[in-house]
Amino acid sequence: MSSWTQISRPSRSRLANAGQARHKFIKMNIGYDFVKSITKIIMSKLFAILASAVLFTSVHAQDTSCTAAATEKKLAGAAKNSFLKKCEKDATAKCEAAAAERKLAGAAKNSNIKKCVKDAVGEAH
Repeated sequence: MSSWTQISRPSRSRLANAGQARHKFIKMNIGYDFVKSITKIIMSKLFAILASAVLFTSVHAQDTSCTAAATEKKLAGAAKNSFLKKCEKDATAKCEAAAAERKLAGAAKNSNIKKCVKDAVGEAH
C-alpha cells in the first residue's frame, strides 16, 4: 500500500488539542455572547420599566386620598361621613397588613400605621 491511501488514527494529544480548540471556539462564539448580552439588556430594561410602573402606581394611589375621593364624588353630610369612615377602616386594615409584612412591632408599628392611615385618608377628616 502506498502512504497516501493509509488513514491513521489521530493521537491522543491531537484529540485533546482538538477538544480544547472546540471549547475555545464555543467560548468565543459570537452568536452565544450576542444572545446572552441582548438577553441581559432586555431583562434590565424590563426590570426598569416594571419598577417605574410600580413607582408611578404608588404615586397615583397616594394622590387619591379618601377626602379627595369624597370630594370628587361630591358627597356631603352623612354620606360623606359614612364613606370616610369606611375608607379609614379599609386604610387601617391595609396599613396594618403592610406593617406586618415589614415585620414592625411596638411604637414603630403604631407610628407607621398612624402615618399610613393619615396619608390614605387625607387631611380634612
